[in-house]
Amino acid sequence: MDMEHARRRIEELRREIRRHNYLYYVLDQPVLTDAEYDALYRELLELEEQYPELITADSPTRRVGGEPLKAFGQVRHRIPLLSLDNAFNAEELRAFDRRVKQNLGGEDPEYMVEAKIDGLAVALTYEQGRFVQGATRGDGEVGEDITENLKTIQTLPLELPKAPPLLEVRGEAFMPKKAFVRLNAEREANGEPVFANPRNAAAGSLRQLDPKVTAKRSLAVFIYALAQTEGLEISTHAAALDWLEQLGLPVNPQRRLCRDIEEVIALAEEWAVLRHQLPYDIDGLVIKVNKLSQQQRLGFTAKSPRWAIAYKFPAEQAETVVEDIEITVGRTGVLTPTAVLRPVFVAGSTVSRASLHNQDIIREKDVRIGDHVLIHKAGDIIPEVVRVLKEKRSGLEREFVMPEHCPACGSKVVRPEGEVAVRCPNRFCPAQNREAINHFVSREAMNIEGLGPAVVNQLLEAGLIRDAADLYNLREEDLLPLERMGKKSAQNLLQAIAASKERGLGPLLFALGIRHVGAKAAKTLARHFGSMEKLAAATQEELQQIPEVGPKMAEAIVQFFADEHNRNLLNKLKAAGVKMEEDADPVTVDNLPLAGQTVVITGTLSRMGRKEAEALVEQLGGKASSSVSKKTSFVVAGENPGSKLEKARALGIPVLSEEEFWQKISN
Repeated sequence: MDMEHARRRIEELRREIRRHNYLYYVLDQPVLTDAEYDALYRELLELEEQYPELITADSPTRRVGGEPLKAFGQVRHRIPLLSLDNAFNAEELRAFDRRVKQNLGGEDPEYMVEAKIDGLAVALTYEQGRFVQGATRGDGEVGEDITENLKTIQTLPLELPKAPPLLEVRGEAFMPKKAFVRLNAEREANGEPVFANPRNAAAGSLRQLDPKVTAKRSLAVFIYALAQTEGLEISTHAAALDWLEQLGLPVNPQRRLCRDIEEVIALAEEWAVLRHQLPYDIDGLVIKVNKLSQQQRLGFTAKSPRWAIAYKFPAEQAETVVEDIEITVGRTGVLTPTAVLRPVFVAGSTVSRASLHNQDIIREKDVRIGDHVLIHKAGDIIPEVVRVLKEKRSGLEREFVMPEHCPACGSKVVRPEGEVAVRCPNRFCPAQNREAINHFVSREAMNIEGLGPAVVNQLLEAGLIRDAADLYNLREEDLLPLERMGKKSAQNLLQAIAASKERGLGPLLFALGIRHVGAKAAKTLARHFGSMEKLAAATQEELQQIPEVGPKMAEAIVQFFADEHNRNLLNKLKAAGVKMEEDADPVTVDNLPLAGQTVVITGTLSRMGRKEAEALVEQLGGKASSSVSKKTSFVVAGENPGSKLEKARALGIPVLSEEEFWQKISN
């Protein structure tokens, strides 16, 4: 094949591969088998190897390259990425329409309605037609540079031959449903934690420091706005989307121009049902005033445009059958009833189990084995029984009775006065021991990577460990016989166990599972006492002098250290070299910069996870709260802040952007 024939074939292959990527990743309508697609890709690869002078930066074979990053750089957006106000029903959409008309002096607007992708907002910049930078929303003003990760998205063009010299667009990166199911299946098989939903999976994938990891996640992107360009004259948002699509950018075909708000409401009702047919998750619709001149007149508030609103679909519910109710025993001995459900698809995944929490809730909802029930995902994550469909009862349903004896060890269960929980009182109960070890190795505790529940079960069944301290005596030859445990995996696990010895007093206290002592309280205790020895010697009265420690927690701590079994466990941990002191000297909270301040963090932060930020607040002497009240000192608002931001404004609580928060604590 001569050079000219090779050039034409390479261009043809690239066009075909891009088309099939769009059909597969976005529309979920593949027309080729995997083998046929691979054949096209291999042919392109071989031709590029034969004619390297024909390789271009936008070739599908050049999506991933370079070494992993050490950290993401920052990008200051030329035009801020504002969040949208929300509407949850038809009346709130009509109220939005009235505000728009009032601000337009009585003019009737038309609205462009687009599917609201449940993903991660990104800002993309093209210069001279070449993709040069991509960033997350961040706090709206400053985001993270994720250019290399965005290049791995097969549906995102790396070059736009007909683009103007400067083009900045906004889009939503997301993970299609099939890719999400496949990723979670792989992670579960590898003993890794699964993602709660496609949005979390997409966000986690785009924040990988190694683009090669992102490339394996099968992400996609839709462009939803033209932010900045030169020399273009268009008058409507609909025309802008059409123009972007003609340039070659992936624009969601699920969009419609509506003449008035009633047409919008009818469309919202239609899409509440049709959304389940899409190959990706949408959690609502975005409604925008179509004429750009009207958008300019309407302007912006401090946080959102007055010419757009997000309509959120009602929480998804599905009907299924309670086929059984099983009991699980937790690390504190609590017996938790769990409904075994006939598998049903709801909110992006198949649900087959739902916690019923305790016997009182079962009685309150009158859940019986064999009942038809409505379920939903609380917070779109946790499966929950909403109500029983009693009208569908046949009379064959069976009432559930909490067992009188622990299903794991046979001990007679107890229900302490004033508590809803039924407990197994046997501290040597194998189920409690197993869950205690799982808690000990978890991320916020000793953070031993690679030591998931499946491996813990194998270690217990093989008699290699009896408690958490025995983990530190494991050897490579102990691990190699375990299922799916190769030499490299065994070495990595032993390294992770050894590294956990240096976690420090706070994580260790949390890992011990002292009743009522959560991760935050453990850090407070560690800061106050500085060593395990001093904490163990503290009286209940001394403990209650600490603001975060109440009578129940103080009593539980004293009882923990008085127990001979617990003292033996601590001695074994100490002998194994587990660190039982804080690195720094004990400090008084009053001397710390956020002393006496209660901070609420809402939304997604760009620099660190919410738990990390809350830990930072605690380290600086503040109290990280999950709810806004009059006692809140200030609220930190990240991306998609939700109702907490609205409550803070209503109460007159100061609201800081993420950048303002970093400035405050750095000062």
